[in-house]
Amino acid sequence: MSGLWAIFAYAALSVGLCSIAAAQAVVIGAKEFTEQLLVAEMTAQLLQASGLSPHKGTGFATTGVRTLQERGIVDVYWEYTGTSLITFNHVTEKLSADEAYERVRTLDAERGLIWLAPSKVDNTYALAMRGADAARKGINSISDLATKVRAGDVHILASTVEFVTRADGLKPLEQAYGFQFGWGKVVTMDPAAIYAVLHRSSELDVGVVFATDGRISAFNLTVLRDDRGFFPSYILAPVVRKTTLERFPQIKAPLEKLSGQLNNETMAALNAAVDLQGRRVEEVALDFLRSRALLSEP
Repeated sequence: MSGLWAIFAYAALSVGLCSIAAAQAVVIGAKEFTEQLLVAEMTAQLLQASGLSPHKGTGFATTGVRTLQERGIVDVYWEYTGTSLITFNHVTEKLSADEAYERVRTLDAERGLIWLAPSKVDNTYALAMRGADAARKGINSISDLATKVRAGDVHILASTVEFVTRADGLKPLEQAYGFQFGWGKVVTMDPAAIYAVLHRSSELDVGVVFATDGRISAFNLTVLRDDRGFFPSYILAPVVRKTTLERFPQIKAPLEKLSGQLNNETMAALNAAVDLQGRRVEEVALDFLRSRALLSEP
């Protein structure tokens, strides 16, 4: 998020807080992709049922929402362990999923941020190709892709803007695998557009995708194996400001119950309901919470 947008978000959320100051206001943040919008909406519905007044701020980049949380503007948002580990805490050693969670839980606690119980969602970054193209070219792993590129085969990458500059993103990935897509061979776009381009066009060859996106299987995409283990675990968990948790301890139980209901298969189905079936985020979130008895029927 740019400085201008950060200022705008700060002002907008501050106004929202003032307008509902008399209520028990809790600000929920989210990044701008379906999975984040879904868990933010489920969080809002659960907190409202707990007697609180949730106020959502969505559409943030990773650093933007984290900055707002550290400044006390955002109370809670769902983050991924790999992101906190590398982007915020600059830890690059290889850790297991459990070790990564414990490390970020400890490090972020020093900043007044509390990681609640994690889900079983591991939404790692991945590179994907059209299944037919990957089979025809004999590309099953990122190493296979790197070998082809080094041999002179041109492969154009569709990437999110954020992935290009992340500490766990494009440049470190290329360094780890010893290749470069090359000048003009990386095209940035919104996450949703990447799936559409891979599905409908042959102009771009490889895309940066999220492991829990339902469009991967629906569009017959092949995820390239990360055979060098570059990407860390990206376990999804709710992160709450310590001061917020002290004011509203009733937040903890419903959010941890929700965590316990989420895994990759479930999250992919929820994402697909929005991205492929065209259902509203609010409707999908409500139906899921009711189906798991996390919210009662009216």
